[in-house]
Amino acid sequence: MPKTFVTSGMLAKSPQGGMEPIGHRIIEVPEDVERAENRDPRTPFIAYVPKESVQRGKTFVTGGGMPCVTCHGPDLHGLGDVPHIAGRSPSYIVRQLYDIQSGKRSGAVAPMQQVVATLGLDDMIAIAAYVASREP
Repeated sequence: MPKTFVTSGMLAKSPQGGMEPIGHRIIEVPEDVERAENRDPRTPFIAYVPKESVQRGKTFVTGGGMPCVTCHGPDLHGLGDVPHIAGRSPSYIVRQLYDIQSGKRSGAVAPMQQVVATLGLDDMIAIAAYVASREP
C-alpha cells in the first residue's frame, strides 16, 4: 500500500510516495486530503486491506462460517429491519463487529452476538473487506 502520514488526525498518502506493508490492518485514506481536512462529507476515501482478505471475507459472508446474506440479503442491501451493509466503510464494519462481540453495542444486535462470538480480528478484517467491496 502507499506510504502514509498523519495529518489533521487522519492518515493520508505520503506526498513523497513510496510503499509500505499493510500487515493485519485496514487503512483508509482520502482521495483528496484538502477536502478531507476541510471536513467535506462527500470526500471519497480509498480502503487498503490485506491481500486475499476480500476473497476470504466472501467465504464468510456468502455461506462459509457466517452466512450474512441470510439476514442482510443476497446483495447485502438489507431485509426488512436488518440494515444494508454493502459498500460501508471497512473500518466501520470492523468497529461494529468488535462492539457487538464485546457487548459495547446495544439495541437489536442479539442475532449478531452468537454469529460474531468466535471471530478473530483477521476474520473481521476479511468480512469488512468483502462487505466494503460490494456495490452500496
